[in-house]
Amino acid sequence: MMSSAYELLAGIGVGLAGGLTSGLLGVSPGGGLVIFSVLLLGAEQHVAQGTSLVAQIPPTGLAGIRRYWQNGNRSPLQWIVWIGIGFLIGGVSGGYAAAAVSDRFLQWAYVVYLTALTAALVLRRDHKKGHDEKEQRELPWLPLLLVGTLAGFSSGFMGIGGGLAITVGLAAGLCVPQHQAQLVSLIFSVIPTTIPPAWIYWSNGLVVGWPAVIGILAGLWVGMDLGARMANRVSKSVLRRMMIGFVSLMAVYMTCKALS
Repeated sequence: MMSSAYELLAGIGVGLAGGLTSGLLGVSPGGGLVIFSVLLLGAEQHVAQGTSLVAQIPPTGLAGIRRYWQNGNRSPLQWIVWIGIGFLIGGVSGGYAAAAVSDRFLQWAYVVYLTALTAALVLRRDHKKGHDEKEQRELPWLPLLLVGTLAGFSSGFMGIGGGLAITVGLAAGLCVPQHQAQLVSLIFSVIPTTIPPAWIYWSNGLVVGWPAVIGILAGLWVGMDLGARMANRVSKSVLRRMMIGFVSLMAVYMTCKALS
């Protein structure tokens, strides 16, 4: 009983932390869930990633999306379609690839991935200095498909939901305004695109117990709403700097974890 109660409370803490960063930075909660599952639940890397993917199946991001929409941000349907197709393709291949490698390999892959995203955000900031950002309604289908495929592969391979790749790919790669990129990313937290890779992890027993999962889902719902409220009160440049800081901290933590 005590074990179940602890798992539930720890799960709520994991969900709140992951949801807050997700709503604030407009990324799917996967990255935060992986980190905080390791910290608060003591989960191994594969289990943390599997738990993250399972927790992202229910539409916990609806509250955050509503806050972004209330602030005037929109997401063209064709963006969602092409990114979604790529996400499904990448997600399945990433899930099978993760099952074939060790925890240590995944940890170092996580570090390399986060470092690359941080570099993309920093370079985008320098490149756009002095230029006005305009909301874009039309983008070529191929770059959107590639963004989705990268996001899906990172989701299946590292259990992080792919939101970081979507936000960085749109904002840094395709010059989409930061708030709009974050909204598109959050939309994929309510589309059950993580089902294929989640099933691969689940079928291999790489998920924490149900009390922790239930707690995570409850924490996500509240955390995303609070994070989105905060995001709408700050500028796109502040959000970009906050994302750089968050991703950098994640990379540092995973480096220490991989070296231990």
